[in-house]
Amino acid sequence: MKIGILSDTHGQFEITRTAVKLLTDAGAEYLIHCGDVGGTDILDLLAGIPSAFVFGNCDYDQDVLKNYASHLGIECLEIWGILNLSGKRVAVTHGDDTQLISRIMRLTDPVNYLLTGHTHVRYDNRSGPIRCINPGALYRSRLKSVALLDLMQDELQFYQIGVH
Repeated sequence: MKIGILSDTHGQFEITRTAVKLLTDAGAEYLIHCGDVGGTDILDLLAGIPSAFVFGNCDYDQDVLKNYASHLGIECLEIWGILNLSGKRVAVTHGDDTQLISRIMRLTDPVNYLLTGHTHVRYDNRSGPIRCINPGALYRSRLKSVALLDLMQDELQFYQIGVH
C-alpha cells in the first residue's frame, strides 16, 4: 500500500488540490494529513479517497472539522492516533507536543512509522526501529512538499509542489 502524506496546508486550497492530485496520480491509495488543515474545503479534497487526519495547533475549529470529516467518511484521529495499514502500525500526530511524541516513541507495542508536521521542514530519519517522517508543508515554506510512502517496500519519495 502506498500512502500520501501531507501537512500544514493552512487552508491553501489550490496548492493542496495540486498536491492531492500528484499523490493520487503517483499511486497513493490512502492519504494522511498531519495537521493544520485550515478548513473544511481542504477536507473536500480528501473526500472519496481513504483518508485520515489529525488536528494541528492552528486548527481552531476542531468540532467543525471533526463533524465535517465524519460526513465525508474521513477518519479524524483528533490529536493523535495509530492506523493499521498493510500490517504496519502508523502513528500520526501534528508534532507540536514533544511530550506526546516521546510517549509514542516509547509505546510498549511500538509503531513502525511516526508521521508528523508542524515544523514546515521535511525530514526522514529513524529512531531505533521507528521511521519518523515529516512531509514538509504546503504553506509558509520555501520548499513546498508532500511525501509518498510505500509501506510494503519501506520506500519514501518526497515531491516538491510548484506554485503557479
